[in-house]
Amino acid sequence: MKFLLFADDAKSLSGLATRFREDGEVQAVTVESEIEQCQNYGIKKLYGLKGKAFADNVSLAISGMDLQSYDLIVISSSPLGREVAGILSGKLNFPCMTEVFEISFSGGKMITKRFFFGGKTIMQEESSSKIITVTPGSFDSSPGDNTAEKETIDLGDSRVSLLEVKPKEKSSTNIENASIIVSVGRGIGKKESIESIMPLVEATHGELAGSRPVCLDYKWLSEERQVGLSGKKVKPKVYIALGISGQIQHIAGMRGAKIVIAVNKDKDAPIFQECDYGIVGDLFQVVPKLVESLRK
Repeated sequence: MKFLLFADDAKSLSGLATRFREDGEVQAVTVESEIEQCQNYGIKKLYGLKGKAFADNVSLAISGMDLQSYDLIVISSSPLGREVAGILSGKLNFPCMTEVFEISFSGGKMITKRFFFGGKTIMQEESSSKIITVTPGSFDSSPGDNTAEKETIDLGDSRVSLLEVKPKEKSSTNIENASIIVSVGRGIGKKESIESIMPLVEATHGELAGSRPVCLDYKWLSEERQVGLSGKKVKPKVYIALGISGQIQHIAGMRGAKIVIAVNKDKDAPIFQECDYGIVGDLFQVVPKLVESLRK
């Protein structure tokens, strides 16, 4: 099989390349600033887009390639990627499947998995789609055994003009890269209770995260620390869920964790169906004991 990948960041593209090089030849497109970081992941030919990248001129540049020669076009589901996928699908009349997080090939057929009904269930589908978008973070990356042949494509003018950039205030960490995460839910009761959780974060050398209510509804933590379907998708070695009920929207964001430890007063909380180790109890009594044990 022959694949064309597009992602506007090196981490996503390297993960896609690592996954799809298993099944055939991989060629890829990215913005010029990311090209040097992507060339050693099994990509045969790597195209760098030179110029200011917007959905319209990126789509025009990609549509000018011989897309009929590829069996599948795989696009990272970033804000730019989603727009590009939609434009290419409409322009070229290629069917598109969105937000895939798992894919396999069997007997010449593509089998995909993605969340459905707002993350309440997982749909497995057999598809002949020509374009798919992949949820960022779905695949880990590892270097390949070749260096990509590089070529630059000049982007034409866009109908979009960038007038001003107002960056959001960001936290100093990226929880997507954390190996240990301590995550809190509405069960902690109030923002001030986070101080009681920090000794566990420090003892585990982990990062603090939260559920949607904690980060978006109550704003006890910043958006950058939200784990869930509408937040970050994380794959830590250990995920400690404190006072989190375990709704499917949250599980969607931490399903890739290697070990899940849950603490909740409600023995019937859904999180206990998803964890490897569960403690039914008051987290404010359990956390100090965990910290004491870790410090010994």
